[in-house]
Amino acid sequence: MKKLAAALLTVSVFGTILTGCGNAEAAASEANTAGEASAEAGSEAGQAKEESGAKTTYETAKENGYITFATEGTYAPYSFHDDSDKLTGFDIEVAQAIADKLGLEAKFTETQWDGIIAGLDAGKYDAIANQVSITDERKEKYLFSDPYTYVYGVVIVNGDNTDINSFEELKGKDVALTVTSNWAELAESYGGKIVSTNGFSESIQLVIQGRADATVNDNVTFLDYKANQPDANAKVVATSDEATESAILIRKDDSDLQEAVNTALKELRDDGTLKSISEKYFGEDITVAH
Repeated sequence: MKKLAAALLTVSVFGTILTGCGNAEAAASEANTAGEASAEAGSEAGQAKEESGAKTTYETAKENGYITFATEGTYAPYSFHDDSDKLTGFDIEVAQAIADKLGLEAKFTETQWDGIIAGLDAGKYDAIANQVSITDERKEKYLFSDPYTYVYGVVIVNGDNTDINSFEELKGKDVALTVTSNWAELAESYGGKIVSTNGFSESIQLVIQGRADATVNDNVTFLDYKANQPDANAKVVATSDEATESAILIRKDDSDLQEAVNTALKELRDDGTLKSISEKYFGEDITVAH
């Protein structure tokens, strides 16, 4: 059952669940065509930069002495403002550590999620550090660094609930979720009935109050919630086998920046910096796959 949950989790995060061989083949053909076009466009853009003598993003960052990252600033514990209004969080510290390894200063542009990738397209910043999940669709148009976060899907229920012990047992149950989220798609794939909310805080409150049977989210979000609300009457009853991977998002023609970031991430992993940052915020290392 866990294997099935993991498979559906991966599909739900990476794209729309397809039914029927014909639909799958058509979608695959469209994806391949789009991927080839995107790769060709990226290659042409990089070649155009070289031919025109224009500096790459990474070259410009080295000249300026800083690299710019986009982040939400309202997504604790990844990116948020502390009591002194200082921007901080797991993603912020990882981005700062990457910049340090590159001999650069990290500067941050705070923006809402809905427009964060469009801002990258427009050249408003060099990269995005905001728990961007690696998906096939995004890989067609952008470059990703190596993953630095691995999170697992979990089913969360009221602490007194004994009816739900797996993803499969969401069938026919009221599942509190944001309707446009990947988690809602996953819950619906198991037959769950979505109770619309504005986010995890509202979703888990409905579960605790008995107004919804369950919610689905990532294990890290729940760990953070329990760290701040240790007496909350909620528990995890099922966990996926496979993880969703998140990474730094980079424009398609910035392969030199991707290479530099990957080199920095490897050094940060090898010297224990990534593990240390993770344990500071989550109490465990989420920078490696289980």
